[in-house]
Amino acid sequence: MQRLAVYCGSASPDDPRFIQLGYDVGAGLAERGIGVVYGGGKLGLMGAVARGALDAGGEVIGVIPEALANSEVANHDCTELHTVTGMHQRKQCFTDLSCGFVTIPGGVGTMDELWEAVSWAQLGYHQKPVGLLNAFGFYDHLIAFNRHMAEVGFVRKAHQGIILSDTALTGLLDKMSAYEPHTPIFQMKAAEL
Repeated sequence: MQRLAVYCGSASPDDPRFIQLGYDVGAGLAERGIGVVYGGGKLGLMGAVARGALDAGGEVIGVIPEALANSEVANHDCTELHTVTGMHQRKQCFTDLSCGFVTIPGGVGTMDELWEAVSWAQLGYHQKPVGLLNAFGFYDHLIAFNRHMAEVGFVRKAHQGIILSDTALTGLLDKMSAYEPHTPIFQMKAAEL
């Protein structure tokens, strides 16, 4: 994996473990020679991921919408900073520039990015691994909800392994490296749907 998109929050929670996690993920990816593609901001976990990767000598590609770039939150220390017109173009850039996706703690925007990566994988717009770093049990309920959707029948058997999760970056990257793409909806027959 040459580059991974990292989805995370731009907020700075009171618990300092989250900012440290962002920094450690950025540094950990850079130390493995994996470039970071991220939201292009300098605040919160987003900024911590970029700092960690840059401090470790890694490549950091930021992708930020014009509205945010103009509000002085853009991180101009990135190796490359792409300014795009809106959120749809931003997410398309994440997909085009990366070999997979890692989601660390975040809020609504992070969930939007994660679920779009999962949905696009399910449909067949990409065949890249989608990782969820469940640090501090942050995503326990989300993992349980995803399992519940599958048990009820809203996630097909062929797509139940799209989200790869682990509590540690090393384990998650190992799972992502071993990921075998599933059969996307675009290639399924009506009887399989």
